[in-house]
Amino acid sequence: MAFNYDQYLRTDKMPTLWCWGCGDGVILKAVIRAIEKCGWDMDDVCVVSGIGCSGRFSSYIDCNTVHTTHGRTIAYATGIKLANPDKHVIVVAGDGDGLAIGGNHTIHGCRRNIDLNFILINNFIYGLTNSQVSPTTPKGMWAVTMQYDNIDPTFDACRLAEGAGATFIARESVNDPKKLEKMFVKGFQHRGFSFFDVFSNCHINLGRKNKMQSALANLDWIDSITVGKKKYDAMSEEEREGLFPTGILHHDDSQIEYCDAYDMIIEAAQNKTTVTKLHPEIADATVGKVGK
Repeated sequence: MAFNYDQYLRTDKMPTLWCWGCGDGVILKAVIRAIEKCGWDMDDVCVVSGIGCSGRFSSYIDCNTVHTTHGRTIAYATGIKLANPDKHVIVVAGDGDGLAIGGNHTIHGCRRNIDLNFILINNFIYGLTNSQVSPTTPKGMWAVTMQYDNIDPTFDACRLAEGAGATFIARESVNDPKKLEKMFVKGFQHRGFSFFDVFSNCHINLGRKNKMQSALANLDWIDSITVGKKKYDAMSEEEREGLFPTGILHHDDSQIEYCDAYDMIIEAAQNKTTVTKLHPEIADATVGKVGK
């Protein structure tokens, strides 16, 4: 039996404004299937999106949605989650939106371990605004702001997220929608900051300008730079050069979630004391020593 997407979509907004062959539609459908698998009521879901092609995400899905300013998706989503800790908040941003102008907010969302599901649609370029270089544009590729080829080092977004403290980190590409769906289900069920690095194609403003003349050529290139985590782990450092592992890369359920920690602040204020007196286990070891 075919999956009924219409009940999850604002069908009056169809067809989408995304280019033909764009991976954003694959991601949207995978998110919808994951929400269905998790059994979430759409009235309890809020999708926060930013600027760029991925910003249209909130226009098409039929739930609570917020279309925010450039680079500020995590900031808006943090406020929404703290005010409504029982709701499921999904954040969608592009690599420029989430790692360039919004990179600071992404880092602190990871650091706080707030229960947000952050989907980074990583197409390696500023797609909507005519192909400016982004933090994930590979070195050597052409961009309108790097017309003699990109010389900037490239972010590995998952390593950045792990270093910043995210407790669930995974990567997949639009080449495998089923794996994408399974990744979202596992991350959505995690209580803490879930970071999804989703490799997607922008064959219009990345591919065609870098000798990939079709969506399929762009997808083949993505396939050539990704490898499953198990295989990646067995490779030497030389063999890993230029490759990105896919799958669940990091999962830690031991860290306190930020809304829970915030409840401790409220409890401490009501009791006119401090969080560490009520919950000494929350303090870092170094902080505990200083406080003695």
